[in-house]
Amino acid sequence: MLMGTTIDNVKESKIWKGIFAVSGIMITLVIYGVLQEKIMRVPYGVNKEYFKYSLFLVFCNRITTSTVSAGVLLASKKALDPVAPVYKYCLISVSNILTTTCQYEALKYVSFPVQTLAKCAKMIPVMIWGTCIMQKTYKGFDYLVAFLVTLGCSIFILFPEGTDISPYSSGRENTVWGVSLMIGYLGFDGFTSTFQDKLFKGYDMEIHNQIFYTTLCSCFLSLTGLILQGHLLPAIEFAYRHNDCFLDIVLLSTVATASQFFISYTIRTFGALTFAAIMTTRQLASIMLSCMWFSHPLSWEQWIGAVIVFGSLYAKNILKSAPPKPIPSEQTQIRASSPVKGIP
Repeated sequence: MLMGTTIDNVKESKIWKGIFAVSGIMITLVIYGVLQEKIMRVPYGVNKEYFKYSLFLVFCNRITTSTVSAGVLLASKKALDPVAPVYKYCLISVSNILTTTCQYEALKYVSFPVQTLAKCAKMIPVMIWGTCIMQKTYKGFDYLVAFLVTLGCSIFILFPEGTDISPYSSGRENTVWGVSLMIGYLGFDGFTSTFQDKLFKGYDMEIHNQIFYTTLCSCFLSLTGLILQGHLLPAIEFAYRHNDCFLDIVLLSTVATASQFFISYTIRTFGALTFAAIMTTRQLASIMLSCMWFSHPLSWEQWIGAVIVFGSLYAKNILKSAPPKPIPSEQTQIRASSPVKGIP
């Protein structure tokens, strides 16, 4: 009786943890996606000025996350010393900065729904990096799903409805530069997540330890890039002149930091498979919200592409989460093969 009560308590606790994780990821990342598109694609002020300094957004996000993670480590009385060699944290930082910069820059040339669906194609670079870095092997079904997802993304990008209103584009969303930036995003993002996984498995480190050193390196790198490009003061001056842009950047950095901790908590508690299912749902919600908020019409070809992508991903998650069939014991096999019932 006591054991049954304990099991029920564990299940109930897991359910509440799941609700907490799903709610946190969905809320923070959906808000993050809408704010990210608003900052990069919607003009500010009477003169309709566009914010052009994507690296400044990276810097603000990373310095906020680094500060919060350092506070968590100090509050929990955990050591701030690096667990892994510092250059390994820097590798993640470099690839992460390149990932985020490509993501922000791509919004100048492709709409958020196109970018969000294209992110689903990250399975292919993750599989490639997983084979190179982690020596992982994948089944034929994994390659089939990756192919279907890529096919759906290609349909979605190649058949947009109408034209793009972005001042950076040449009239259509599927510009060569926009697609190139998305390919760069997918490649760098695949390396980042794979190398993070390798770092977690190779060293006994806390989540906040990795977040702190990775984002700290990103702060220095993004700040250096801003200074070298001469974009630091213009970005600050732009935010100073447009208070609504400043508030958008503050909110973006806040939800970006919160999402990092929700993501780490989900992966640590439920594993990568559950996290992938949550992220798939989040991407679908982000696309729908962006289409309604920013009036992005979808063509019927794009609806077909979206169905192919999300259908393939959900099918993969459902099939992989199904419990394996029990292997019949030798005694059961003998009973089944016996022509007369009841013969042992």
